[in-house]
Amino acid sequence: MTDTDKINAHILRELSRNGRISNTDLADRVGLSPSACLRRVQELERRGVIRGYRAILDPAAMGVGFTAYITVGLNTHTKAAQEAFEKSIARAPEVRECHNITGNVEYLLRIEAADLTAYKRFHTDVLGTLPQVNSITSFVVMGSPKDERG
Repeated sequence: MTDTDKINAHILRELSRNGRISNTDLADRVGLSPSACLRRVQELERRGVIRGYRAILDPAAMGVGFTAYITVGLNTHTKAAQEAFEKSIARAPEVRECHNITGNVEYLLRIEAADLTAYKRFHTDVLGTLPQVNSITSFVVMGSPKDERG
């Protein structure tokens, strides 16, 4: 966003809060005519600043009552081991995010499961069976006072 001006920044803030806002309402909020606002939004989309729009789902309504972050250390620090781990993780529906990170471990995962029993099953039957995995540390989410993932 290096060459995003104040109006574009305002547009992006409004869209990140409500991606379904009408162009007319968006234009009104950022102080532009609807046609000028639409041109700016289309340009932000064309440049890839806006990559898409999505629905924000209620985890409880989707049957998700358990969230944990997991750090994973690999036993081998090779490209092949990373690729094999990432391929396996991509197939696991419980893994909502997977980040390759720096530090003492290679990965940080965000896991969503129905409950502790479902999480334990994932931990044992999925992560526990991957030959690349050397260490697993779980951090159970007890609450989320701020979450802007949307």
